[in-house]
Amino acid sequence: MQTSLAPYGYTDRIEQLYQSNFERPCPARVVRVDKNRVMLATTDGPLHVAFPRLDEQCATGDWVQLGTNSENEQVIAGVLERSSLLARKKAHDPLSGAQVLAANIDVVGVVVPVDRPISHNRLERTLVAAWDSGGTPLVILTKADLSNGNDDVVSQVIDQAAGVDVVTTSAELGDGLEELMPRVIPGQTLVLLGPSGAGKSTLINALAGRHLQDTGDVRVVDGRGKHTTTSRELIPLPNGAVLMDTPGVRGFALWESDAGMEAVFGDIEELFADCRFQDCRHGPEPDCAVQAALAAGRLEQRRWKSYLKLQRELARLDRQHDEVAKRQYGREWPKIVKAQAKARRQPSPPG
Repeated sequence: MQTSLAPYGYTDRIEQLYQSNFERPCPARVVRVDKNRVMLATTDGPLHVAFPRLDEQCATGDWVQLGTNSENEQVIAGVLERSSLLARKKAHDPLSGAQVLAANIDVVGVVVPVDRPISHNRLERTLVAAWDSGGTPLVILTKADLSNGNDDVVSQVIDQAAGVDVVTTSAELGDGLEELMPRVIPGQTLVLLGPSGAGKSTLINALAGRHLQDTGDVRVVDGRGKHTTTSRELIPLPNGAVLMDTPGVRGFALWESDAGMEAVFGDIEELFADCRFQDCRHGPEPDCAVQAALAAGRLEQRRWKSYLKLQRELARLDRQHDEVAKRQYGREWPKIVKAQAKARRQPSPPG
């Protein structure tokens, strides 16, 4: 195994994938993607190459195959199939596709600062995306030393993130790190996802055991922090795991959802089977299990409204996907007709 790539998550499983996909494996991992360049970890050390012109553009965390072009320059010649993918809808451009945040990640650390009011909607939609990524969600509460109502915040998050481990940390004091690290074993990749000012950079410095990220102050008026992280980058940790930081995001628009909605809102969807009518709209219909749960206090109005909001968002996204497909079909159909007409005009081969 390439021991020089081990700090970046190169395991026996990755080596077998290279041997299965490439006749002459030349592995590298994308450490950071800049505007026009890609920084790679290779067997010979760091390497910067031009951004590849591939059908599927690479992202931070991707495992790639190195090759050479006609000018004998090293380039990315292929990308291994991703084991997981964290993505969101591009802001202000819903029809242009997904924004890939991280590839080949094992644990998605949803960072929640406890020194400000919890955004329940943000937490829920981020957990949905984390489940759908193929990684394992992990809620990391930060800045525990700055919160007086710590126990109340922890209980709220545990209730909302049912089935997900929750770890409380204070990077400034070093608390909770011994509980966090065993959840990311050597060879695995942990991505941190949270808003600006959530304490991700301070947490990274504590986990790495050295100063790697600058930290910024948080505005008291709205709890927002400065964007001290401007790009996604892989950071090897002392225990053999790999950490990926991401710039703080104000919103997390879902791109698509399969298992994520069921994982986060499974208790709500289970109620549907108890409704009197199979096509119940969960409104004024008689014997609606959802309305009964709301009336009895077994289901929070806030949580039900959040579920409906995300479902409307996903339904709208599906319609937009269909519109893009229709436009693409409209562009391609004239070419298909022209090619078919040309084929019909060709003389038949002599029999």
